[in-house]
Amino acid sequence: MRILLSNDDGYFAPGIEHLARALAEIADITVVAPERDRSGASNSLTLDRPLSLRRAANGFHYVNGTPTDCVHLAVTGMLDELPDLVVSGINLGANMGDDTIYSGTVAAATEGFLLGIPGIAVSLCSKAGAHFETAARVAREIVETVVRERPQAPLLLNVNVPDVPYAELRGRVVTRLGKRHKAEPVVRTTTPRHETVYWVGAAGAAQDAGEGTDFHAVGQGLVSITPLQIDLTHTQQWPLMRDWFGA
Repeated sequence: MRILLSNDDGYFAPGIEHLARALAEIADITVVAPERDRSGASNSLTLDRPLSLRRAANGFHYVNGTPTDCVHLAVTGMLDELPDLVVSGINLGANMGDDTIYSGTVAAATEGFLLGIPGIAVSLCSKAGAHFETAARVAREIVETVVRERPQAPLLLNVNVPDVPYAELRGRVVTRLGKRHKAEPVVRTTTPRHETVYWVGAAGAAQDAGEGTDFHAVGQGLVSITPLQIDLTHTQQWPLMRDWFGA
């Protein structure tokens, strides 16, 4: 089995090192990740300049681009054989609800999905990063399940793991995406050169976090597994739009 690993925290991040160690026990792995932190890059591709692919001393490859660039480059231009899976992570911090729209971690897995390869995004739900080994073990278990079940169609999973010792996990549950309140306003500040600059504000708190959501699951100490899809069509609005536009 061949697995392509990527992330959005950069090739030097501890999360991808833990993930690589865990999955190297069951598969041939290739790591292609951004050369620096590209959190929040979403599904962007770099189209205004060429990309460079280099290899670090530990064998990981890194690219001067986005997580999506990394997977796209690896699958369409670097690897001699297609990977059986694309696994992205382990992200330092949750990717739940609206986070999935902005997340480079989810985007890397999504690029695999769009290229016809099952994709799995794995995030550790804490900025402390105390238990990457828990998320790595969970990732391995999920990979083993996916391989055993042999999905007939491309699969895209978003996995969020509580930052606790493995023995303290209360199980796994399949969830839907919750929803956050709108983000905090940008923070305006001034540089030493008296230039006005802005920091993007923090993500909003959970708004829809009821039972069945990813927020609720993680809050209960459960691993959240959310199957994702790409079709953005709002089918429930078809009747209204047909009334408006007569089509």
